[in-house]
Amino acid sequence: MSDTAPLIDPFQRAISYLRVSVTDRCDFRCVYCMSENMTFLPKKELLTLEELDRLCSTFIHLGVKKLRITGGEPLVRRGIMTFFEGMGRHLESGALDELTLTTNGSQLERFADDLYATGVRRVNLSLDTLDEQKFADITRWGRLPQVLRGVDAAQKAGLRVKINAVALKGFNEDELPRITEWCAERDMDLTWIEVMPMGDIGNEDRLDQYWSLKDVRARYAENYTVTDLAERTGGPARYVRLEETGQKIGFITPLSHNFCESCNRVRVTCTGEIFMCLGQEDRADLRGALRAHPTDDAPLEEAIRGAIALKPKGHDFDYSRQRLDGQMTRHMSHTGG
Repeated sequence: MSDTAPLIDPFQRAISYLRVSVTDRCDFRCVYCMSENMTFLPKKELLTLEELDRLCSTFIHLGVKKLRITGGEPLVRRGIMTFFEGMGRHLESGALDELTLTTNGSQLERFADDLYATGVRRVNLSLDTLDEQKFADITRWGRLPQVLRGVDAAQKAGLRVKINAVALKGFNEDELPRITEWCAERDMDLTWIEVMPMGDIGNEDRLDQYWSLKDVRARYAENYTVTDLAERTGGPARYVRLEETGQKIGFITPLSHNFCESCNRVRVTCTGEIFMCLGQEDRADLRGALRAHPTDDAPLEEAIRGAIALKPKGHDFDYSRQRLDGQMTRHMSHTGG
């Protein structure tokens, strides 16, 4: 008989949030995320859509209430809407509270209505600049007008859009007022993210890119009345409100602030590896249990529980000594953003 006891890690944190990468492929090549000529995983290593459904359904059975789909770019995976439709059944049953995704926005114009129909109500959209040339430079392949049409389509479909912008010194510092005002005009929340030490991306130097969010907040304070909010989502973001616009601004500071005490999440890669912490290399294989026991979920549940039992208390990111201590060797496109 299946064990329905909730997932509790060694530090008594209930695991209720799962982030799943459904592909390592993307139609952009953002300079802080990928090398220009990426070598993608062989398709046989990736979980099938049916395996992803079974995996996520098992986590939901074990108490996960929020499911975020990531990539790469999740909407470039062929047939992905069948997976979203499958997860929609858990929303209808009440087993799952929220189904969301993180996207670069390139395919939202095409899929926004379908996503809403499956039960998705919020999307996080990664967008670091509103300058068309800078957007092309940082994404290498990107087309800003296509993304902006995706924002229009998402809002028209009824999706709540939150913008995630990576803070990059010398790149988008001068755009902070413009991006903020654009989000305010469209009633979109905005979260700034410090650049993270993930994977080998060639000549990009993250110490040169690093723009502390303390500086970002100070920049806001020069032009707005900034009120700290007590609101927490169980995740890494700290929030403030800009009183003049009423909008909420988030700050995700994995490098300069330890947020681990309230961590309620784990990540599963597109190959079925579970990472108990984004900033650690600790991992466990779930694909083996999935494929060795196609009709019996008990071994998969056992593998999941075994992984949660190894979840660490905190991460290893550290820029304080001016070198990349704790740098992860894997790409974010593999682990999931």
